[in-house]
Amino acid sequence: MIPMVDLKNQYLAMKDEIDRGILETLEKCQFILGPNVSAFEEEAAHYLGAKHAVAVASGTDALHLALVAAGIGPGDEVITTPFTFIATAEAIRYVGAKPVFVDIDPKTFNIDPGKIRAAVTSSTRAVIPVHLFGQPADMEAIEAVCAEKGLMIVEDCAQSFGAASGNRMTGTIGKLGCFSFFPSKNLGCYGDGGMVTTNCDEMAARLLSLRNHGSRIRYHHSEIGYNSRLDEIQAVILRAKLKRISAFNEGRRRVAGLYSSMLRDTGIKCPFEDGKGVHVYHQYTVLTEQREKIMENLGKAGIASAVYYPIPLHRQEVFAADYAQVSLPVAEDVAGCCMSLPVFPEMTEDQVNEVVSAVKQVL
Repeated sequence: MIPMVDLKNQYLAMKDEIDRGILETLEKCQFILGPNVSAFEEEAAHYLGAKHAVAVASGTDALHLALVAAGIGPGDEVITTPFTFIATAEAIRYVGAKPVFVDIDPKTFNIDPGKIRAAVTSSTRAVIPVHLFGQPADMEAIEAVCAEKGLMIVEDCAQSFGAASGNRMTGTIGKLGCFSFFPSKNLGCYGDGGMVTTNCDEMAARLLSLRNHGSRIRYHHSEIGYNSRLDEIQAVILRAKLKRISAFNEGRRRVAGLYSSMLRDTGIKCPFEDGKGVHVYHQYTVLTEQREKIMENLGKAGIASAVYYPIPLHRQEVFAADYAQVSLPVAEDVAGCCMSLPVFPEMTEDQVNEVVSAVKQVL
């Protein structure tokens, strides 16, 4: 069996450190907003090069609270990609704003900066680029449009912890950066978790209040907030993994390089790297017209595969009525033939060979 990600082996490699940290937390009985959460925030901010990092309960909450802190609300529009997990658009709807979907770049699968300008209206307040699959969006081009139009950038970095655009880490380029620590992510905990980064002192202070019931002083509430706090046990796990994140990401890049080399000249379209930054391969996603046959053959061989994402957001049932007249052909075409192969830092060359052999049997 080859899974999409091997969390069991990853845990065993750092078992002693994680188990010791969890037991110490259980003995101290400080589970909410404890010293490990604070330490993780400091360590993550330092690693990324951000002034502030505020840990929250999930990646979805990170997006939601970031938009609240940014003052985005009813009547506002936020431009984003339709080719992403639904949380990106959910967060926009949570604050009462309208998602405006524009098409994607056919090479990177990220939002196409050339399509953003035409989508801007007098109601547009922000752009949420998603660094999909660990590939940084074209931030220079996006920054140029947003500077011209006076728009805020809120980065969705759920899949890109450790990725870089030029010499800047994703999550430090926009006004706010939003991360997910879902277990399968490059930096993942053993439950839900998230984080917002910012270089703005005021934004950071607001986020600290929002995540804790609108309270900056205990039992004093200055606004209606939320219960969105990363717990101490998850912080222990994340601190252990953060020490190893660079090695984890290099491991993913090694596996991706093997795949791309072995799949060359097969007719499969392998992931594209634009050379403007560092791709960290949260997923290794290819395009093929024989997706169903390949996935069937992989399954027979005990090899996992997945489709991220089969339906673009503007075609999802929850949004379909509002976007019935919207046509985004690149996103629709990519959704029809994309598939992701197993990729994780501990994956061996023999395992990559096994996956590629099963793929080539179909081709």
